[in-house]
Amino acid sequence: MTNRIENTFAQLKTENRAAMIPFIMGFDPDLKTSAAILDALPKAGADLIEIGIPFSDPMADGPVIQAAGLRALKSGAKLTGILELVKNCRKTHADVPIILMGYFNPIYAYGAEKFCKDASAAGIDGLILVDLPPEEEQEMKPYLHETGLKLIRLIAPTSDEGRLPLLCKSASGFVYYISVAGITGAKSADSGQLKKQIGHLREFTKLPVAVGFGIKTAAQVKEVAAYADAVVVGSALVGIIEKAMGDKVKAAADFVSELAKGVRR
Repeated sequence: MTNRIENTFAQLKTENRAAMIPFIMGFDPDLKTSAAILDALPKAGADLIEIGIPFSDPMADGPVIQAAGLRALKSGAKLTGILELVKNCRKTHADVPIILMGYFNPIYAYGAEKFCKDASAAGIDGLILVDLPPEEEQEMKPYLHETGLKLIRLIAPTSDEGRLPLLCKSASGFVYYISVAGITGAKSADSGQLKKQIGHLREFTKLPVAVGFGIKTAAQVKEVAAYADAVVVGSALVGIIEKAMGDKVKAAADFVSELAKGVRR
């Protein structure tokens, strides 16, 4: 079963370029603004989009995304609302892949089987679940298979040689390489070292490799896009949205448009 993720990466391969993947927090700073930003991202140059599921204990997130999650929760964000946000986006954006990123707790409370069915029906293509390791994936695996949702694995610089095959085998859609050991929005990785790490990772998987954490500028996007299949920018974009005093939608779209220049040759 192919889906929008696979179709998009196949198309980008013909264009000989990497994908631009912006991350936004669902319902940040509120539903109306979040929906408008989501609607603007494809035209701004997003090839895929990650939407954060707000959670009260986001252990992998740095202060910028933590604050965004708290704003979203205060504005009334719930998992049902995130699904509705995507469902409404699908009315005007049928083809752009949309991935939810978050933690397993809200999905467990919702019910894993019901969530996968509802997520697929809403038009979601894949999931990044920070705290669901391969050893625990049976909680989700049968329902992912039934609905065609992709489970995108996070792989860190600290993932040892013995664990890489397990992580890659359990991944689908693409793999997400964390460029630095640490939280989102951390310092940027050394480009030479990162290129070497991505080359090594490709020995274990034929899936596209996306790189994120610590990427903040169009220049960094261009540098990483030279050897990765996709570049993810999250904290820098969330920070732009937070700090914009006027039109937050335009500020977000302008920033993504500038970043997207780095993946277009």
